[in-house]
Amino acid sequence: MESTAENNQNTPQDPQQKHPQPPYPEQKQEVPGTESELQPKADHGEKSYRGSGKLTGRKAIITGGDSGIGRAVAIAFAREGADVLISYLNEHEDARETAKYIEEAGQKAVLVPGDVSEEAHCKTIIQRAVEEFGQIDILVNNAAFQMARESLEEIPSEEWDYTFRTNIYAMFHLCKAAKPHMRPGSTIINTTSVNAYRPKPILVAYAATKGAIQNFTASLGQLLAEDGIRVNCVAPGPIWTPLIPSTMPEEDVQTFGKNTPMKRAGQPAELAAVYVLLASEDSSYMTASTVQVTGGTPTI
Repeated sequence: MESTAENNQNTPQDPQQKHPQPPYPEQKQEVPGTESELQPKADHGEKSYRGSGKLTGRKAIITGGDSGIGRAVAIAFAREGADVLISYLNEHEDARETAKYIEEAGQKAVLVPGDVSEEAHCKTIIQRAVEEFGQIDILVNNAAFQMARESLEEIPSEEWDYTFRTNIYAMFHLCKAAKPHMRPGSTIINTTSVNAYRPKPILVAYAATKGAIQNFTASLGQLLAEDGIRVNCVAPGPIWTPLIPSTMPEEDVQTFGKNTPMKRAGQPAELAAVYVLLASEDSSYMTASTVQVTGGTPTI
């Protein structure tokens, strides 16, 4: 089942028919999942995204940049003229594939594996970016962990703690370490979720962190305004990434996105332009804001 999208992001298309609709094939992956096993393959804008120099000369960090939304953002940023550091857990093959696209766009790619749930590693990411780039203009806090659980009793305390350390603690540590290296005009972009507004009962820990990210962004955007640093977030709906078959029940994977007005899961490529907007001067009067990309699911 392949995407029907043409290789031109400017060609108008029926949004319901633009990408594959459920049911999706039966599949299960080990956490955190890999792009090579995902069926149908996700669209990260490899063939469709065309840059126009919006981020020329910028230096960006993207956590969770090896696959999914992070890969789509990395491709877009590079094609807009940015050098990109990719932080990822241990998906080395996916990370190298993303780096290939960055380098094909003529930009520098830096790969930093490790666990962002650890404060020391967050500091290492920032230090490495400064060593490689000399500055930090864009920080995209995108890495996340989730695990579906059918009951409260099934959630291990260690998993609850790890979810919060990965999804929200890491943002605090990364932002705090990066701020001294960010000039006025720099931007921070956090990935929240439609679950901040419509939390799923099987994603109690994940949804709680996404609500926290929402408020963290709103507070930090106000706090850093006097420093000339803008902070915004993106709230995706159901997006087709390796995270889904590696963490969700198989029956939910097959129908993923069906309940949205678009009747399908979104593709990572459909979020990339929003991150470019928030990273560029086109959003110079936006801070403490959230952009929803939910396939039509209301967030109000």
